[in-house]
Amino acid sequence: MKRRQFFKAAGALGAGGVAATALSAPAISQGKIQWRMQATWRENSPLLWTGAKMVSEMVEKASGGKLSIKLYGAGEIAPPLQLMDAVADGGLEMGHGYPAYWAGKLPAVQFFTPLPFGLTTQEQNAWFRFGGGQEIADKIYGEMGVKFLPSGNTSVQSAGWFNKEINSIDDYKGMKIRSGGLGAKVLREIGATPVQMPLGEVPQGLQTNAIDGADFVGPFNDMAFGLHKVAKFCYWPGWMEPCGVLDCFINKQAWDDLPDDLKTIVQLANETANSVVLSEFVAKNAQAYQTLQTEHGVEMKFLDEATLKTLGEVAGKVIAEAGEADELSKEVYTSQMTFRKQVMPYTNTSELAFMKARGLDFPYGL
Repeated sequence: MKRRQFFKAAGALGAGGVAATALSAPAISQGKIQWRMQATWRENSPLLWTGAKMVSEMVEKASGGKLSIKLYGAGEIAPPLQLMDAVADGGLEMGHGYPAYWAGKLPAVQFFTPLPFGLTTQEQNAWFRFGGGQEIADKIYGEMGVKFLPSGNTSVQSAGWFNKEINSIDDYKGMKIRSGGLGAKVLREIGATPVQMPLGEVPQGLQTNAIDGADFVGPFNDMAFGLHKVAKFCYWPGWMEPCGVLDCFINKQAWDDLPDDLKTIVQLANETANSVVLSEFVAKNAQAYQTLQTEHGVEMKFLDEATLKTLGEVAGKVIAEAGEADELSKEVYTSQMTFRKQVMPYTNTSELAFMKARGLDFPYGL
């Protein structure tokens, strides 16, 4: 979307937006810079709002007020799925969202969405910092006119909520499943029908059988939306979404013009948010996981090994094909697959082996 087109659209938002005249250049008063940031979710959305709010508050405090960031919820200035255009065109200085929303703009962006059977959250953070991921992300997001910073992570998600049992790969055939990204392409390859559906419509979709299953967020958000009331089974492991980075993106010109000390503060604020949001997801999902079973009688089920192996084989082919879309896709695909191959033996020896040992039946603690 061109800048003038965005201004025209913003002016037409009515009560849900602001007048185009409000989308002026960042205010600079007595050496202080004022930015605007919008999230793709509503204000105070559980867990998802944490990172954006933390970045806004930390930057102002750490900079002594030299840089302040006014935070807006979804739709207050730009429609959520047009947020990348708004930031790239300069209508806003910053946005906070989820890479999957921008995958249609540039094929390579889909490699920053959850990668089926890809990296864990810990591995992905390591790839960003020490495996060349940040540099590649800057290049890819730079093509969209913004600077990229990781700003939270949903951690591993479930394989979805279903009203039908999945006892083999054949049970996926004919199912209508709310899903997106590369996971949706895998589902299509095995005979399911991926359905695009906003989060808020999923409970009704399951209740009315408009869909048979849904990939959602995690136990805490799933329970908040009432999925346990409209679906019989929650399946694991989360093969489609082993992690889910949240992205903070900044208008490229605004970022380049920012003094180095303020750049450092913005980066550190996002690093803090990346850690805190992940910790909040893990803690609250753990609580909700227990509550769903003990208070709501949810049956947690697990896909069998044969089903998972078939899904993994199909996922590998889908991801490899996506990696051939263009040169940027090939670069990020090669980098992630190289890092995955390098890190998996250590993760299996350290994390996985320990998890198996800890899961053995022996008395311990309370």
